[in-house]
Amino acid sequence: MKVLVFGAAGSQQFPVIAALESKGISVIANTHSQANVERLQATGAEVVIADMADRDRIFEITKGIDAISFLAPFFLANPSDGFVYAKNVIDAAVANGVSSLVWNTSGFILPFKIGNPSMDVRLDILEYLQNSGLSHIVIEPSVYIENLLGPWTAPFVKNQNALLYPTPEDMRLGWIATKDVAALVAQAIISPDLSGRRFRVSGLENVTGPELASQFSIALAKNISYRQMPPKEFGGILDQLFGPGAGIGAEKMYQELTDTKRYPEMYAAEMPEVLKALPVNMTSIQEWVKENQVAFL
Repeated sequence: MKVLVFGAAGSQQFPVIAALESKGISVIANTHSQANVERLQATGAEVVIADMADRDRIFEITKGIDAISFLAPFFLANPSDGFVYAKNVIDAAVANGVSSLVWNTSGFILPFKIGNPSMDVRLDILEYLQNSGLSHIVIEPSVYIENLLGPWTAPFVKNQNALLYPTPEDMRLGWIATKDVAALVAQAIISPDLSGRRFRVSGLENVTGPELASQFSIALAKNISYRQMPPKEFGGILDQLFGPGAGIGAEKMYQELTDTKRYPEMYAAEMPEVLKALPVNMTSIQEWVKENQVAFL
């Protein structure tokens, strides 16, 4: 079985390579940059260079592929480009007889558009995928716990014993490890009988900010407190990392959460049933913190 992993050098898709290879699957890893080739080749995957905006090239590299692991980058200067990428991949998969596609949405798909282009584009992609006739499975993760390794959180835990994030203190989140999402994607790839299903997935713990800090305190054996980072400050850091304007959507979203106190559900209560369909060993918050303690101590 040959599986083409799009965006394979990215933090969310890179672990999918190992998850697939552990099941004896041959992986073709896509990247848009020559700079990523050596790192990807070290995994044992075959590497192909292609920009998802290059429609002809996408049609070329999907020939002879059995299944696709797809993800559209979340931080795009023009979020509508995500739909272009998805359309190119889906059309190529249909034209080349690819058996199935598993889409990691990088977040829950909301029931209606909210005016945040980075999130609203998921609805456009979903509609196009559902109407394409391509066999598919959708994995919708809550929020990645690896976000806490970012410059908005990890340095403050290390230097100030404070866990900062732009969500209000009383907002609950079901933080999920990237490796767990990768394992769920790999399991979906080998489960064609689940075609057409959408799975909202999260960690097994649904915690507030202070409760998250408490888990950090236990894992790191030091007292950690939670403090909300001002959304404007968070957006500014994203601008520095990904370019001017990259943080405006996140800033607006977190500020609205803070002002309205209307919190979306960021936890998949149905995880016990999900894990029956897609059996995976999940990582607890404390386990994850201990695995990454070098970033926090």
